[in-house]
Amino acid sequence: MTIVDTNVLVDVLSDDPVWRDWSADKLDERGKLGALCVDDIIYAELASRIDNEATLHQLLDELGIRLERVPVSALFLAGHAFRRYRAGGGPRRSLLSDFFIGAHAEVAGLAILTRDVRRYRAYFPKVELIAPEP
Repeated sequence: MTIVDTNVLVDVLSDDPVWRDWSADKLDERGKLGALCVDDIIYAELASRIDNEATLHQLLDELGIRLERVPVSALFLAGHAFRRYRAGGGPRRSLLSDFFIGAHAEVAGLAILTRDVRRYRAYFPKVELIAPEP
């Protein structure tokens, strides 16, 4: 199963001129290998861009993406990863989103399809990342 990060879905939904093709191709490729999902955090990030809940569910259904809840053990891991980030000088204003998503992927043994690998690589090195080549 692959967690699809918000940036990849926004690329497709907004028809981004730079990233749409890459994101759509990777969604198709990963969908052929197994299930695609978003978690609570990605769902909430998408909700900020969609007018109503029914539309969001319809879009996810059309893309073949299901909602997977974040396990409690991943929430704990996210907090500890964020603590390491802060101890290393990371700004307090930074959002926890990447830490929740990365911890979810690590605890559940999931890959992440994303264009933004920086925090995932630094704090969740065990997680398989599907991302553009640097």
